[in-house]
Amino acid sequence: MKKSFIPLAATGVAAALVLTGCGQAGQGSTTTEDGRTVLTMWTHSAGNPAELAVYEQIISDFNASQDKYEVKTESFPQGAYNDAIVAAAASGDLPCLLDLDGPIMPNWAWANYLQPLNISSGITDKLLPTAVGKYNGEIYSAGYWDAALGIFARKSVLDANGIRIPTMDQPWTASEFDAALATLKAAGYETPIDIGAEDKGEWWPYAYSPFLQSFGGDLINRDTMLTADGALNGADAVKWGEWFQSLFKNGYANSGGTVGNQEFVDGKVALSYTGVWNGLAAVDAVGDDLLILPPPNLGNGPKIGGGSWQWGISSSCNDADGARQYLEFSFNDKYITQFADEQLVIPATEAATEASKYFNSTDGALRPFAEFSKEYAVLRPETPAYAVISTTFETAAKDIMNGADVKSALDAAVTEIDTNISSNDGYGAK
Repeated sequence: MKKSFIPLAATGVAAALVLTGCGQAGQGSTTTEDGRTVLTMWTHSAGNPAELAVYEQIISDFNASQDKYEVKTESFPQGAYNDAIVAAAASGDLPCLLDLDGPIMPNWAWANYLQPLNISSGITDKLLPTAVGKYNGEIYSAGYWDAALGIFARKSVLDANGIRIPTMDQPWTASEFDAALATLKAAGYETPIDIGAEDKGEWWPYAYSPFLQSFGGDLINRDTMLTADGALNGADAVKWGEWFQSLFKNGYANSGGTVGNQEFVDGKVALSYTGVWNGLAAVDAVGDDLLILPPPNLGNGPKIGGGSWQWGISSSCNDADGARQYLEFSFNDKYITQFADEQLVIPATEAATEASKYFNSTDGALRPFAEFSKEYAVLRPETPAYAVISTTFETAAKDIMNGADVKSALDAAVTEIDTNISSNDGYGAK
């Protein structure tokens, strides 16, 4: 993925938070000269020619496969996309088909931007759970792929410093991980690990709330989705915050450097907590010395973020049956494999994974990421409040990184999240 981090970054996610549950006026029926119904489609993929090429292939194949519908697409830069959707909803001009970052889907479903997907369960049942978006028990979105995080290391460096190589069966414990960082610091690495703290936005909850969850805390009480109290500021969350702060206080990590994985490639850091989209460059640079390791078990098992860009059907689509027909056509394994290998993302079906050059179980260089996704992925909370949760967590975590009192920072975050949920009558949580 030629991006600073995966797509999970709903850039402008806060701006996408809508505060109304009203419906939108529908698109009028549009037909081509030969009588086909036009299905309008919007994507965030402008500036990503490889991704757009796959979409163009799917659309061309679909349009040629039948004579009732014609899909026409418009692409937007990722940074402007969510704002374009919100503006289109306000003016009653949403497209029929739209892609969306998984965590924002519940907000858009609650605001009546989307309708239930209702594509064949034969398709959605085969997808990774993190590639299926649910709200109030119904599927509203589905995607062709997911992303995953892991830790890059050089085997030679770990061996030279007497550090055990962790496995999925025996990941590093919290004490082992801290000891490894201390050992590498003493070995001469000014900063032993790059955790990407120079990045911003959705990277923060995507990358760092899984550490919180591994400690036993969370972003919200998922049983009710009505409060963050106890989950984000309880004893386990405070332990996470103190540990997270210690990474910077002890000089194990810093918030400088460049976004991406270049510091690891250049040998400036010994470890890199990063994503599958940086995997092939690391393979090419480091070769057989590269290790792709699981995240540490900080008490409740290793965790990573899950849920990425997916497809939905707007509530105002003039021909939802046609949109479903297109989506069902598009979930062919050959397209899913093509996305995976051209974008360096994890295929959403087992068949597509085995057909993939990089993720198959025989010799796929990036196979560990597919395994991490299956075993460790945790969705960000499926609530319309997520946009506020995301930005609030980022603020709190950055304050903690910079030395703020951990409990006070987390209490303030809980107050902000709970106030938002209360002011929106619980977002209709059931």
